[in-house]
Amino acid sequence: MNRLRLTKLYAAASALLPAAAVLIWQSELWLLAVFVAWIVIAALIWVWCERKEYEWRMARSIHALQSASIRTLNHHRHDWMNDLQVLYGYIRMNKADKTVQYVEQIRDRMMTESKIAKLGIPSLVTFMQSFRTLTHTLQFEVGIEGELNLSELPFDGDQAAETIVEFINAYRFSAKPSMGEAAKLTVDLAQEEKALSVSFRYEGSLNDMSEWKQKCKRALEGSPLKPVDPNISPERTVLQAQLGN
Repeated sequence: MNRLRLTKLYAAASALLPAAAVLIWQSELWLLAVFVAWIVIAALIWVWCERKEYEWRMARSIHALQSASIRTLNHHRHDWMNDLQVLYGYIRMNKADKTVQYVEQIRDRMMTESKIAKLGIPSLVTFMQSFRTLTHTLQFEVGIEGELNLSELPFDGDQAAETIVEFINAYRFSAKPSMGEAAKLTVDLAQEEKALSVSFRYEGSLNDMSEWKQKCKRALEGSPLKPVDPNISPERTVLQAQLGN
């Protein structure tokens, strides 16, 4: 990557030599031809380097996405294996009531995962589904009322999704590690008659309250989501985006 950048700089800087020669010996037409050819070659080198940099960035992005997908799948596979072991244990002990209760818990979790997958903004869906692979210091739960698709609502769904992600990350990076139970963040999304509501409920301590507030305020800049109460607090903050008159 650094080699490509240096090559671009050298290519651009090398044009100074023929440019200076043309200025000094203006009557020499062959120098002008050399200058034009030099500029063309330097431009081609610049374009080639730009293309290689783009291919390198794309390869890095694809690799990061693939790695995140593998971590998420492995994490879900681990959860499924744990669920099967628990169910197998209940079945062997002939605890039918416990088996039914646990199956209902699995069903509720799968329904939530399905609702997350239908939110309509890939970046938000991927972030929520892979969150448990990012940190172990913060428990994360999502509640979605009904069927909700942010991309179909009459506001910038991508910007709203980005705000939600940045809010979650504000908690994630500010959560104070504990020797006991990990801090817990619950995010509830609900489409009301005239607004989309997103509430954040946090149980735990923060390392730096002022830093958390600064991150949240930056996340709200230019966002369709606005706090219901200007004095946001980590314990409970509700954001709303108006859906029209």
